[in-house]
Amino acid sequence: MLSAVWQTLTRWYHQWGSPRYFFQYSGVLLRWLWPLAIVATMTGLVWGLAFAPADYQQGDSYRIIFIHVPAASAALLGYVSMGVAGLVGLVWRMKMADIMIKAIAPFGAILAAVALITGAIWGKPTWGTYWVWDARLTSMLLMLFLYLGVIALINAIPDPRQAGRAASLLSVVGVINVVIVKYSVQWWQSLHQGSTLKVVGETAMPAEMLSPLLISMLGIYLLFACTVLVRARTEIMRRERKSQWLKEALQ
Repeated sequence: MLSAVWQTLTRWYHQWGSPRYFFQYSGVLLRWLWPLAIVATMTGLVWGLAFAPADYQQGDSYRIIFIHVPAASAALLGYVSMGVAGLVGLVWRMKMADIMIKAIAPFGAILAAVALITGAIWGKPTWGTYWVWDARLTSMLLMLFLYLGVIALINAIPDPRQAGRAASLLSVVGVINVVIVKYSVQWWQSLHQGSTLKVVGETAMPAEMLSPLLISMLGIYLLFACTVLVRARTEIMRRERKSQWLKEALQ
């Protein structure tokens, strides 16, 4: 049983690591993901921003959580994904690893910037200031710089293989900062509140606030996935433009 599962996972791993296979099946996947992403994102945002009840302490200012939390969590997840792709690229030299890093980085940087901006807007009525050199805020700013660093390396190094290796290395090393962002509130004294959602234990947020937040997060995750797939397909077309299989696929 375990052997069969392992063989299946290995087969999928190598198939999705092939640009030809990835290009073919990602196109099919996108047909389903785009509608789901748009519906989930709009439902979560409209529900949270317009219809969720006001917070008993923060009033309506807390509503920015429906943008801030999905953006911040997706930015973290995106960098972890880059780290995994970077490890695959460094160890197994798989083509799709470099492509995925290049596809993830721009939208990840946008989400990190959105998280910082919305956090600053939220911080003004909550803390009385837009910015403090808090452990969570500072490490999140560092994540934005890491995203930008990956983008800069990819565009600055002419040789795609060398650029891929450099971006992979920075992606892997940068995962350390993801851990710091995640646990900075517990490790250091911080103005930033603790995690809104808890994997272990009950979440204090009432259901009428939690439901639109979870839907917003799902929508942003799906939107992120769609963006990455589209960018990856574009990069495959650029790199494989002389391949016969691509010419046949585009006919």
